[in-house]
Amino acid sequence: MSALRGDTAALFRAGVATRNPAWVQLLGLCPLLAVSTSVVNALALALASGAVLLGANLSVSLLRRWIPDFARLPAFVLVIATFTTCAVLLLEAYAFELYLRIALFVQIIVTNCMILGRVEAFASRNGPGRAALDALGTGAGFAAALLVMGAVREVLGHGTLFAGMDLLFGPAAAPWQLSLTPEPTGLLLALLPPGAFILAGLLLGLGRALTTEKKP
Repeated sequence: MSALRGDTAALFRAGVATRNPAWVQLLGLCPLLAVSTSVVNALALALASGAVLLGANLSVSLLRRWIPDFARLPAFVLVIATFTTCAVLLLEAYAFELYLRIALFVQIIVTNCMILGRVEAFASRNGPGRAALDALGTGAGFAAALLVMGAVREVLGHGTLFAGMDLLFGPAAAPWQLSLTPEPTGLLLALLPPGAFILAGLLLGLGRALTTEKKP
């Protein structure tokens, strides 16, 4: 039992840290850099991507014995596209204004190498339990990267944190916004594409410095 728990923890931890899709494998960088101008945008994309990954991993794991080898890739893409469509429809129905901000990058989740890679490399070769755990770990790792980028860019660019959370959670979330500067101004560069690349590089370097063991 303890060995099983250890394997479960290791599988989840691998998705979050040791093979983090954004900071280690450098996958999904296009939506990471484009959407992470605020925490609410980053969180919405993280939830959509995580839900699609979980649904796709589970479905492919359950159907893996009936998918012929010659149709593996088209079948996987079709499964991912189905869950991507569900995510789009849910955002359109319950968070339409927020959806308009990130619509393009929700729609192209189907082409996200992170999701297709985990479906092909793991879900198609393992049972539903391990496939779901792998999806949760990978999704949590991608969400962490998105949220860190979103928080840093929102603070530097707008001087706020958690602004617009009511777009995702309703009017009750409006008071969650924190104003960190007297004026609603900030560093414009942090909100532009060059700033996104610079901050991503700095955060990646910081993460590598913190996680890499120093040799004596």
